[in-house]
Amino acid sequence: MIGRLAPPAAILAAIVVLLTGCGLVSSSGTFTAAERSDGTTPLDGAKITVTSKAFTEGVILGKITATYLAASGAQVTDLTGAPGSASSRQAQLNGDADILWEYTGTAWVTYQQRTEVIADPTLLWEKVRDLEKSSHNLVWLPPANFNDTYAFAASGPTAQRLGVRSLSDVARLPVKDRTFCVDDEFFSRSDGFLPMLKTYGIPYDTSDGVPAGNVTRMDSGVIYNSTDKSTPCNFGMIYTTDGRVKNLKLSVLDDDRKFFLPYSGTAVVRDKTLRAHPEIAAAMAAISQRLTDDVMQDLNGRVDIKGQDPADVAYDWLKSEKLIR
Repeated sequence: MIGRLAPPAAILAAIVVLLTGCGLVSSSGTFTAAERSDGTTPLDGAKITVTSKAFTEGVILGKITATYLAASGAQVTDLTGAPGSASSRQAQLNGDADILWEYTGTAWVTYQQRTEVIADPTLLWEKVRDLEKSSHNLVWLPPANFNDTYAFAASGPTAQRLGVRSLSDVARLPVKDRTFCVDDEFFSRSDGFLPMLKTYGIPYDTSDGVPAGNVTRMDSGVIYNSTDKSTPCNFGMIYTTDGRVKNLKLSVLDDDRKFFLPYSGTAVVRDKTLRAHPEIAAAMAAISQRLTDDVMQDLNGRVDIKGQDPADVAYDWLKSEKLIR
């Protein structure tokens, strides 16, 4: 996702990784053996390598995928938790990994280096799907029903007190109430804080817009508690599927002018692998159609807040959805 793109790092290693501010992850190669609830093994004999990025959500999605494909009969090599987003991507491009969860916004901005903002998530996925197939022979399967993008939130009491439900509502507030907490990356991005203010007609560093003193820069992991306490800001930058959104009962503001690019979670498979084992598509569809923002907030929270292992979270969720037994 946008706020969690790491710089190039060493190639995959089976180590325990702790990515500061993004939660706990477990080591590669570990997932719980299971059987599909319907008793079938459509991927019997298939050899599939699953990788993922190292932040919590990426690892959870990787563990879900590894667990379910193995339950479907595949011989799965688990390389989840690759340090740095570049290493998991490169592993797939090199043919060392077969399947990886990605985000449409990441592909559009970072991999394909496009600058046009496409607010419609389906249209963006279609464009990414076509570009990635032609340029890298990767198949972007239909996306899941969650969007891990930037947003702004307020505590429930603050949102109620100020009467805000959208970013346009924020633009109508008195200057003294327009206080924001953001991290350094978001403040400086070409698709970040300053362009967002411009989109909503709020000039930066002016007495009638958002004075510089109204903006506090801090680590993204600290923003959630600061937003919950409404100190030093009423509005904090958050990731929409972060578990702390639900845990702190934050009120996410509607991006009613569609500034933020969609970052739909999508399973990406090497074309060669999918042609050899087309059953992968149906297996991943069973997972994708069940994943929503609310579900991802819950799963991420089990790891980041409750300290559970991603492999256990993946297994428990698949079982609760009656996909495995």
